[in-house]
Amino acid sequence: MIPGRVGSVWLGTRFRPVSVRSVMSSSLRPLRSRNFAMVWSAALVSNVGSWMQTVALGFVVTRNTHNPLWTGVVAAAAFVPMGLLSPVGGAMADRFDRRRWLIVTTVAEAAFAAGLAVLAAAGHEQPWLLTVVAFGGGCASAIGFPTYQAMLPDLVDKQDLLAAVSLSSAQFNLGRVIGPALAGVVLVAGGVAWTFAANAVSFAAVVVALVLVRLPRHERPAAGETLWARMADGFQITMAEPGCRSAVILIGIVALVGSPFIALVPAMAIDALHRGAAGTSVLVTGQGVGAVVGALALAPLAAALGRGRVIRRALLAFPVALAAYGVAGGMWTEAVAIAVVGACYISVLSGLNTVVQLRAPTAARGRVLGIYMMALGTIYPVGAIVEGALARSLGIRAVTAGAGVALLAIMVTIGLVRRLWLAALDGVPAAPAGASAAAARKGSAHR
Repeated sequence: MIPGRVGSVWLGTRFRPVSVRSVMSSSLRPLRSRNFAMVWSAALVSNVGSWMQTVALGFVVTRNTHNPLWTGVVAAAAFVPMGLLSPVGGAMADRFDRRRWLIVTTVAEAAFAAGLAVLAAAGHEQPWLLTVVAFGGGCASAIGFPTYQAMLPDLVDKQDLLAAVSLSSAQFNLGRVIGPALAGVVLVAGGVAWTFAANAVSFAAVVVALVLVRLPRHERPAAGETLWARMADGFQITMAEPGCRSAVILIGIVALVGSPFIALVPAMAIDALHRGAAGTSVLVTGQGVGAVVGALALAPLAAALGRGRVIRRALLAFPVALAAYGVAGGMWTEAVAIAVVGACYISVLSGLNTVVQLRAPTAARGRVLGIYMMALGTIYPVGAIVEGALARSLGIRAVTAGAGVALLAIMVTIGLVRRLWLAALDGVPAAPAGASAAAARKGSAHR
């Protein structure tokens, strides 16, 4: 095929066979870095604690109110700040020493978790009060998470960054599997207050790891620039860099059309499968297991096929798997289908995140990541609301399968009409037709 044509944008013939041993070696290689291993392990401990708190919050609010609206409000209070405040967190990550700033935000998260534990122990479990404290913890997390993301390229070698991002995704999904199980044990043995306290203590692991980590010297930006000006500058940098711009646009499309399947898992289990809480647990676990497997497989696949090709194929495979999940039959068929969906979805998220990590200028990496996370965090709830409303009248299966078909159609259309968006996901930005060689070289300097 002629390079640059649609077929070569989506596909490719370069493939190097890999063994199971080499797969695991490539996937786990970032853990050989002392800095990354410490931060990754500490983040896993903290993430398990966060999932324990999420389960406990839902439990106590449901027990006290028997009102699903309050349960949703509390969950949203912890999630919404990620979409709204990520650009602020990104600007902070570029303004301050990233290691120290992350310590500050982690301590703040621990303080809010401890506040929930104190309220529960004192019997002050009013839903509005829990919502306020959960929102505070969500704000601390939102302004700290871009810093964690921006630190990753400083923890591993450049060639291991995709594997590091994938391992971070696997860590998140491991926490989602382990955390709820531990929460159930602690809720039965000690109660809600002990579950919140466990989360507060879990943040200590992150603080200890960050104290021990040594990172490259942080270059402080010029004084006098306002926070708003730095955020605006970050947006301009994001839109000017082809790879970052493509990643933000594509994650926005995926968040709107494809990502809502996560919020609709309970509807699939209860309304379509008639399996209630047990079915919901099976599907959530299936998605988590698939995501872990997909995250571990991503780095060796990228080594064999090329990072850009793997991301583009994941952008096609995800909607196909989503449509199959929507029309699958019984409980265990659905569980297998959502495991495949989880593997493809995490490949999309990790792949696009890595593009941003590699292509963003070092001094602006936090702000660009903040824009990326804002696109995911603000558009996903909109998609979930729209598809949830459609599911009430059309049925959950029709909406889920339809979302897969619609997303596939959008991605194919982009491949036909806006193929440079996809080509920009490779290591070297694709120069527009007629661009000069000098312009192409200038673009490649931002790899």
